Amino acid sequence: MELILFILFGAIAVGGAIMVVTRRHPMASALYLILTLFAVAALFALRQAHFLAAIQVIVYAGAVVVLFIFVIMLVNVPENKLPMERVTGMRLLGVVAAGLLILESAVLARKFAMPAGSTADAGSVQAVGRALFTDYLLAFEITSVLLLSAVIGAIALAKKKI
Repeated sequence: MELILFILFGAIAVGGAIMVVTRRHPMASALYLILTLFAVAALFALRQAHFLAAIQVIVYAGAVVVLFIFVIMLVNVPENKLPMERVTGMRLLGVVAAGLLILESAVLARKFAMPAGSTADAGSVQAVGRALFTDYLLAFEITSVLLLSAVIGAIALAKKKI
């Protein structure tokens, strides 16, 4: 049963991610991003990492994506002002590059896989907090600064000229 749920939620996550990058309208992309994040949270729950699943829903789907939706609504670009999509060689090159990136990530994941005994504590609050504030502190701070600058930039773009 767990394998069936993993395949189902994995397919939903991959399908939602593809829809995020292929939709023309930004609001549809944001809604598909929410679907993808919920599917990833379900995958975390299947791996018994309930804290990570809750954080995925609360922080990402509940706060960051809602912030994106508010920014999209604040900017409110009319439908006729959205860029026209053209099929070019660059798009094909992007698909090939994405495929190679996925393949390389799979090879690296197999090479640097965690030992079997160390995964029991991986989803606990202590393990996440220890990793977040020791090994990944710089990435955590950079992410917060990037999100803050994105919000400030969206407000500056949406501000009407007097």
